[in-house]
Amino acid sequence: MIRINLLPHREEKRAARRQQFFALLGAVVLLAGLIWFMGYGVISGYISTQDEKNRFLVTEIAALDKDIEAIKNLKEQTDALLSRKRVIESLQANRAETVHLFNELVHQLPEGTYLKSIKQKGDKITLIGYAQSNSRVSSMMRNLEASPLLERPNLVEIQSVTLGSRRLSQFNLNVFFTRQQAAAEDGKVSDKKVKKGKKS
Repeated sequence: MIRINLLPHREEKRAARRQQFFALLGAVVLLAGLIWFMGYGVISGYISTQDEKNRFLVTEIAALDKDIEAIKNLKEQTDALLSRKRVIESLQANRAETVHLFNELVHQLPEGTYLKSIKQKGDKITLIGYAQSNSRVSSMMRNLEASPLLERPNLVEIQSVTLGSRRLSQFNLNVFFTRQQAAAEDGKVSDKKVKKGKKS
């Protein structure tokens, strides 16, 4: 006997496949959501860690900026102190310069020579005065050339003038002061003082 299945098996298969599809789709969506959630959590953790690092770096950079500013201020103060120190050392080294200059001029001026004015600008010294004759001026220039504290005498002008009833030669010359020699003279004077103190 032939059996005929009259049940709607095709609809049942189609409904079963539809249920499998929706179940698979739900599983895929659930898996995708789970993957997205896990990825979001991991990325959020990375971002949070990087934010903490960034905040730490910003704090450290601000502290370093303060240190750099403090170092800059210290450097400026150091430069200012060194500049003052150099000025003080220069003044200390040249404090007796005027005394040495006048003392040397007294020794190097020949008889019959008189100074009217002395002007100093840096190392350059301008001497204006009178001499009984031109030979006295020449002798004075030779003495200045041989001086350990003075050098390069240069006669700017010499002319004949009459003062009262006397006829004199008025001269104008430049000479240069050697500061190193003056400093050496200061050192010799200090050494002499120390030796005298030891003897006494």
